[in-house]
Amino acid sequence: MAERPAFYLPDFCRAQSVLAVILIAALVALLLTLARQGISAGFWPDLAQISLFLLWAALGTAAVWCAARGPLSRLDAPAGSAVALTLMLGVTAAVTEGAWWLSAYSNRLLGLESALDGTDHLQFLLSNLAVGVIAGGLALRYFYVAHQWRSNVEAEAQSRVRALQARIRPHFLFNSMNTIASLTRTNPRAAEQAIADLSDLFRASLREHRERIPLANEIEIARAYERVERLRLGERLQVDWQLDGLPMDASVPALILQPLLENAVYHGIEPLDKGGTIRVTGKLDGSKAVLTIDNPVAPKLVARRTGHQIGLDNVRQRLELMFHGDAKVEVFEAPERFVVTLSFPAGGKSA
Repeated sequence: MAERPAFYLPDFCRAQSVLAVILIAALVALLLTLARQGISAGFWPDLAQISLFLLWAALGTAAVWCAARGPLSRLDAPAGSAVALTLMLGVTAAVTEGAWWLSAYSNRLLGLESALDGTDHLQFLLSNLAVGVIAGGLALRYFYVAHQWRSNVEAEAQSRVRALQARIRPHFLFNSMNTIASLTRTNPRAAEQAIADLSDLFRASLREHRERIPLANEIEIARAYERVERLRLGERLQVDWQLDGLPMDASVPALILQPLLENAVYHGIEPLDKGGTIRVTGKLDGSKAVLTIDNPVAPKLVARRTGHQIGLDNVRQRLELMFHGDAKVEVFEAPERFVVTLSFPAGGKSA
């Protein structure tokens, strides 16, 4: 059975959503005033009255939608829209009645003729409900379109990440299997450890791309990759780990460090005849955890491998999906160094 999609209304307990409702109410007030008065002497007083009425109705609707967030979230789009619009009309009717009786009472206290004398009470109520239907329709349409846009953007990003996630460099797999095959005769224990490390790497690559894991687990995956590559490259590959300053319980997307370490090996260490040292450092900078991968690269006179972007794009999109703009990936490329710096919330909470 297909899972029913979540209702599209945002959380009206948040200030951002309330602001959107207020802006729609102000726009509707401006349009109604222009339709009734045009640009005339009575434009500004009429705009003030209509704006006050619609803002009270809008804020009341936002409060009701906030309180009804739980039940609304369990409904599909048509049913939820009907319930949300009904709640909005109920608030509009309450505000209308309050405005009617407040105006009549104020006029009686001041001994003035009621501005509503000669206006049918029911007609006043129905006209305001009609305005509520228009404003509600605009608001619900806006939130629906915004929800669909966000869903499409996230679906596209998820598709790109899954495609990147599925790409395992053939050279790494073939080289690892050849290394393991040679070790089975000369060093069975090392071959067994290499198989376990390779299994851990493949298990990590098959995880759901939005799954969060502790930073300590992510570092262990990267170390497993290092152990597999050291069997092949020997002393040419050195990795200097300096991560004592990192919060190891921070939640991160799976596979944000290993692809960058793989880039450093494939594009930095392998082309160098004598190999080199990759420095992986970490620190806590305020509320952000900062990870840096610094590797040597071949001089310009030596043929370099190109193609860092697949791994970098993979990591960048994982961080974006989890932290929504509160994380970043910075790249610094010097003649003989390539440095990638990751920065993300140390608590691991998405924005």
